[in-house]
Amino acid sequence: MAGNYVPGTYAKRKPGSEKLVGHYVRQWEKRQLALNASEQAAAAPLELPPCIAFSRKIGGGALEIADIVAEKLGYRVADRELIEQIASQSNISEKAIAYFDERFPGYVNRTLKYLFGEKAFIDSDYSRHLISAVIAIAGLEPTIFVGRGTHLILPRERVLAVRCICSDARRAGRIADIMKIGKAEAEKKLSGIDKEQAAFFKKVFGKKAASPYEFDMVMNLDHFSRPGDAADIVALAFDKKFKDAG
Repeated sequence: MAGNYVPGTYAKRKPGSEKLVGHYVRQWEKRQLALNASEQAAAAPLELPPCIAFSRKIGGGALEIADIVAEKLGYRVADRELIEQIASQSNISEKAIAYFDERFPGYVNRTLKYLFGEKAFIDSDYSRHLISAVIAIAGLEPTIFVGRGTHLILPRERVLAVRCICSDARRAGRIADIMKIGKAEAEKKLSGIDKEQAAFFKKVFGKKAASPYEFDMVMNLDHFSRPGDAADIVALAFDKKFKDAG
């Protein structure tokens, strides 16, 4: 496992992202076929099932917490690797966009205008693919998202946005244990990952860092010895926020 592990993905064995991508593509195609012209013309306003979006610096353990919450709620987890595969591969992202545009017309442009106003941004195609992929996944079924700024993409009233923070020492220690490497090497890896993450947010969202005001809750994982305890809090908050939601 250590040799194959990529920080920011699951440390334990999970269903392959290729399998999940295939699941989503089949569902998008199936639902597109079920839509006739009159249904498309009278497409309902954007209505997504309630979702959870985790934001974190990689290495703190947010993925493990998301996995536990998913088991409690019976949801799927869409992590960074899965989202990247859909957004980056043109043949897959085109299927997501085709389904997305029919069900949620105009949402991409509204989201981009909200994030950037009238100013231009660098990678418009990727940004559009990313937004389409996230909403198309969320539109299929209740989902827990981890990473890639999904809390900024999903409609604020339909997402529990959770920011997980912790000390760099905790992050380095966890990565060192998982990858079976020294702490100094783990710190070096995390430094590079943090730079990549910051560049991504600047490029795609025009932001330098995540503001606490973007979230429903901020959790300091230094003070949770058991990930299940943090997961219980997230699941409870989700239930309270969306108790009467459909």
